[in-house]
Amino acid sequence: MTPETSRLASELLPLARTVAQAAGQLLMQRPTHFDLTEKSVAIDFATQMDKKAEALIVEGILATRPDDGIIGEEGASRESKSGVTWVIDPVDGTVNYFYGIPGWAVSIAAKDENGTLVGVVHSPTVNSTWHASKGGGAFLNNVKIACNNPVDLNRALLSSGFAYDVKNRIEQLKIVNVLLPQIRDLRRIGSAAADICHVATGLVDGYFETGLFEWDLAAAELIAREAGATVTTRPWHGLNLTVAAGPHLSEALNAQIPQ
Repeated sequence: MTPETSRLASELLPLARTVAQAAGQLLMQRPTHFDLTEKSVAIDFATQMDKKAEALIVEGILATRPDDGIIGEEGASRESKSGVTWVIDPVDGTVNYFYGIPGWAVSIAAKDENGTLVGVVHSPTVNSTWHASKGGGAFLNNVKIACNNPVDLNRALLSSGFAYDVKNRIEQLKIVNVLLPQIRDLRRIGSAAADICHVATGLVDGYFETGLFEWDLAAAELIAREAGATVTTRPWHGLNLTVAAGPHLSEALNAQIPQ
């Protein structure tokens, strides 16, 4: 990483952390009633709080960096004039949030033409804030972290998630059916960003899921890679399959996933 890129990352990271934590504070004021907006299918929805959190994040970023671009899950979109674009998921794990289940997260990344520069995943219900900058390592609550490696497949604790479109779950079950008899166990947390950060921290050994979007992946992928994990996304059965794990386990997982 060039000195200029390093300087830029050092400017962007504090802003990412500040707006992520501000959004977390807003979201912790969970209402007793939710207005739901359906997206692609009835199971995929946003609440008014998703939208309020995204608006707060965008306002906080543009107040400091008005020429930056924005890509937001809830529709915020702005072309970059500075070369920096922010990728935002205001509530990763909206179903958890709606039901009051802990573990949902705010995910914020900033990228330039060469890739992601900084990433923050803030999960206030479990008092966890992960962050990373390109080439600068990964941290949980300011303590440096590393993924578990090497881990053999038959000792691996994995996590996963399932598609909002129930038709795609049939394809996903093909992976579960192959892997479940071969691994230690499987967990379902409900937030892709948190799941990938759990790989980075060593709370689980590996993760797989289909159908993730850029805003699900951008921050957590950088955090996991800076923690030593391998993160890959490839076409699989008409879907995009993401696998995250330490290098040894990643190779075994990809070899076992049915073609």
